[in-house]
Amino acid sequence: MYLKNVLVSAVAAATIAVAPTMTFAGGNDGKEAAATTPQGSADIVEVAVGAGQFNTLAKALTAAGLIDTLKGPGPFTVFAPTDAAFAKLPPDQLNALLADKAALTKVLTYHVVPGTMMAADVKTGAVKTAEGKSLNVVVSSSGVMVNNAKVVKTDIKAKNGVIHVIDTVVLPM
Repeated sequence: MYLKNVLVSAVAAATIAVAPTMTFAGGNDGKEAAATTPQGSADIVEVAVGAGQFNTLAKALTAAGLIDTLKGPGPFTVFAPTDAAFAKLPPDQLNALLADKAALTKVLTYHVVPGTMMAADVKTGAVKTAEGKSLNVVVSSSGVMVNNAKVVKTDIKAKNGVIHVIDTVVLPM
């Protein structure tokens, strides 16, 4: 719940910005998110929670107070790190992040881009996040990278945006 609140707050802050259109060439491996609610009828938070692989993200969003934001009208594009992605962080670093609401909000909003960016439209370049800094997107024959994270699933639709699953937590520099 903590992580969910953080993302929601970040998304709310980002809604005042105009988002560029971005899509991912290729990248969709054909797998759908396992959610209890059909894609497109639930909001980003409901879709993520229903998928079962974003428990740490949900905890962080809750801690940051971002849940309501990500449940808002959007639209949002969320680069969602899985539980396995969060597990790559050293435990001390993760615990410190979860205990620091300001730092957590900054990290979570760095995973959110205002607007809807579908995979088909993504191109190599910088994409401004709700946090204010840009993510570096690289499209290649081996897939899509967002900073140092690989996009492992794309285009998980929600009624207020889209989720792209990444294998690493990206940290603003």
